[in-house]
Amino acid sequence: MSVRNRIEAELTARFQPDRLEVINESHHHAGHQPGMDGSGESHMRVRIVSAQFSGLSRLERHRLVNAALKPELDAGLHALAVEAAAPGEATRW
Repeated sequence: MSVRNRIEAELTARFQPDRLEVINESHHHAGHQPGMDGSGESHMRVRIVSAQFSGLSRLERHRLVNAALKPELDAGLHALAVEAAAPGEATRW
């Protein structure tokens, strides 16, 4: 299973999101570090809307997502951008 698919599965199970996008942005980072040619799954962006984020600060939301994805980060996911919102909140995406 790909990193993207594992992230989607974990976040779906953990947060039951109304909306979820997991975007592989690795190709934007080719050459930033030795061995990063942009072809892998080293840089991901998560856009998630979940009722579980209601009343939480941006930092608290990020901490929850990072905790849920700790196994992926520990296994080598280099960068994770998180855009988390509660239902009804305005998003830029």
